[in-house]
Amino acid sequence: MTDRRRINGPPSGTRPAVFASSLKSASGAATERPRRHRQPNELRKIFLKTGLIPSASGSAYLEYEPSTSLAAARSSPQSLIPPSSALKLACTVHGPKPLPRSATFSPNLVLTTHVKYAPFAARQRKGHIRDASERDLGVHLETALRGVIVAERWPKSGLDITITILEAEDDRWWGDAPDSHDAPWGMMNVLAGCITAASAAIADARIDCLDLVAGGVAAIVSDDAAAEEGNSSTPKLMLDTDPAEHKSILSACVVAYMPARDEITEIWLKGDHSKASLGVDDSSLGHEALIDGAVNAARGAHTVLVEAVQESAERYAGLSISDS
Repeated sequence: MTDRRRINGPPSGTRPAVFASSLKSASGAATERPRRHRQPNELRKIFLKTGLIPSASGSAYLEYEPSTSLAAARSSPQSLIPPSSALKLACTVHGPKPLPRSATFSPNLVLTTHVKYAPFAARQRKGHIRDASERDLGVHLETALRGVIVAERWPKSGLDITITILEAEDDRWWGDAPDSHDAPWGMMNVLAGCITAASAAIADARIDCLDLVAGGVAAIVSDDAAAEEGNSSTPKLMLDTDPAEHKSILSACVVAYMPARDEITEIWLKGDHSKASLGVDDSSLGHEALIDGAVNAARGAHTVLVEAVQESAERYAGLSISDS
């Protein structure tokens, strides 16, 4: 039945207007691709803040700093379409709370993770019902956090972790062909951000954990600049890659890493990372080097995570003193 108290939208989907670039030739559009100005082992700056949602037991907000090319495009735009996107997400933790009476007895804490894209988070609009990619991210996040939380401390209790992705990493540059990338590379950066933000929110909720867990991403990409000059393309190992900055991503890896215990709770490899498939005989480009690169990226994110948790502890200590 139609709701007559409001103006309903059209029954079919609508497509927003897309404005063409101001460049005259199609060949000049390739120059709009953002270029990586960071060193291969240099990470983007991360903003992480806890305690932003008072109604939740713990919360955190994470945001990656846009690349230099994106900042320059905003200051002197040649097109109304941004060259790449940043990563912005919010995490809330509710619990531990008692399980319903109808639930079966559980001697450990029951962990539930829910990852959902906002409708405007990606270039392709997301629906209200979670799709396969969002459920996949929830499974990976649950696996990463299950090895960190001391679950036997809360029997017959549940913990709900909800992550809302406000802006997601793109899988490719918007000017590439739709079938140029056959893998969702942006999901790996999203998963790494979800792991870091969830760890900060769990610490903000004062839930006992073995260690703080941070997410890191590393990828093997081809040297596009050399290929455009007519030279042979050489694969390179890059940390914290932005898929929009690279035309060809050969393989990628994301890990959930605990530095104090030197343990990996979750690992996700995508692509063909064997040296034979890369056409090189270099030990620095094998799967072990790819995992080590992701671990180094997680170490960098861990430093930001520690500072955010320390700010949360100081704020909690200040509230406790004022209440007393």
